[in-house]
Amino acid sequence: MTALLISRRNFIKVSASAAALLSIPRLGFGQTTRIRMEWQQFKTTPQYTSFLNAVRTMKANTNSSSPSSWAYWTNVHVNYCPHGVAYFLAWHRGYLYYFEQQLRTVSGDSSLTLPYWNYYKYPTIPAEFTDPANKPLYVQRAGTNVYNALTLAPFASSVWNFQRGTTNAYEPQFESAPHNPVHNLIGNVMATMQSPNDPIFYLHHANVDRLWHAWALPDGKGMPYTSNPYNSANSSSYWAGSFKYSSTLSIARYKNYYPGWLGYDYADDNKPTSLPPSAQANPDSPIKLVQAQVAPVLTRPASGNFPATAARAISATSQSLGGVSGVTLAEASVSAHLPLTGSALQLLQTAVSVAVSPPAQLAAGTVQSVRLVLDNLQLLGAGANGGFFYNIYLNLPPTGDAGNAQRYFLGTVGPFEIAGASHHGTATLTVPATEVLSRLSASELQDVTVSFVRVGGDNPARGAVIRMGEVRIEVSTEQPWDSSPPPPRLPGQCYC
Repeated sequence: MTALLISRRNFIKVSASAAALLSIPRLGFGQTTRIRMEWQQFKTTPQYTSFLNAVRTMKANTNSSSPSSWAYWTNVHVNYCPHGVAYFLAWHRGYLYYFEQQLRTVSGDSSLTLPYWNYYKYPTIPAEFTDPANKPLYVQRAGTNVYNALTLAPFASSVWNFQRGTTNAYEPQFESAPHNPVHNLIGNVMATMQSPNDPIFYLHHANVDRLWHAWALPDGKGMPYTSNPYNSANSSSYWAGSFKYSSTLSIARYKNYYPGWLGYDYADDNKPTSLPPSAQANPDSPIKLVQAQVAPVLTRPASGNFPATAARAISATSQSLGGVSGVTLAEASVSAHLPLTGSALQLLQTAVSVAVSPPAQLAAGTVQSVRLVLDNLQLLGAGANGGFFYNIYLNLPPTGDAGNAQRYFLGTVGPFEIAGASHHGTATLTVPATEVLSRLSASELQDVTVSFVRVGGDNPARGAVIRMGEVRIEVSTEQPWDSSPPPPRLPGQCYC
């Protein structure tokens, strides 16, 4: 399958001349709303046969420049998808919209909708995808159970804003977990940017889209407002511009604001309020409850002996306060104590103080945000196959009960995050840390320790799996977030 992938330059060239692309229906508002069903319901309907036929036909088409081929849509994802940056959710909403239309075209079934996999209810991949005899849906995977990827944190009442650059924001929290860990625990091709080669990708992202919609109900919370699909003049500038999927296929951003504007909804629009019983996944599985995501108890793993790296200027706006090098991750969780000097700690405290209580006038060059940088990331040995990831914490208590571990949670790192970080250049993962640091006491800010807590699925990779050239803390003169509330919603700007 990988051999069918083509470069972005060639992809743009051949897709522009693909006559089949012109057969994809364009946006038509006011159409009948289609309902996307959960897989367990979907497979009992005639749509299941249409779906199998479409997947089988598209996989058999070896012309990767044809929208009727499976590889074409993998190329769209490889060449255009945003990960770890703004519009992660909205871009994928449009991607599923066009892919769903292509399924209808190939199958000849105009009623066909894309199903979703509700792993908050069924944490094991549906059996139809794990049966080797079911060729259209089966691929080899490192794991089939994603229970350990699940967290309710993005659905907490405090998560009211939406986009990156704001406090308590849904999109970055949800992408970090559960989205990325689901990719990691399934592993193999799902742990790469070529993840749409695995059919379960589309059910996963349909559920991602459903959960965003459920979180936003009933009023859109703090999402940048937009008006309606017939008049975007009063929309927030956040929704200006378009998403690109090929040289001839795009969608205006604001149209991806609400599923109904694209003609679909979900059979279940409710947020998850609890995790599924762990025994439901597989009572014989070696999976255990993950402290980081489930239990309230979490203490700091032992620190490794890593060489220190010096504080230095990174760019015109950012400065390293120091770090460590040569951090290798394996089965055991590990911490890295960052040896910040007195002056570096002072800069750290200044950045946090400015972020929490910005002065009326800020002197030029004042540091005001903090981030953790994992530089020169490398996958080792079986690490590329996935089946694991690491939760990243800052300043977990060295002993006792951490209480709410989410207070110290920065994000995740695994094969999928590394694939995304290296997608368009050097494998460097930058994780905003200002918000987490702002929750800590003055005494907790006297020391910086980063912990990598290993989380495995039902078949995790063994041995050394990730090497980080450097783990460092940076301060920046860039603003960490916009804490101001969005403008009041005007008539016609509702989430509806």
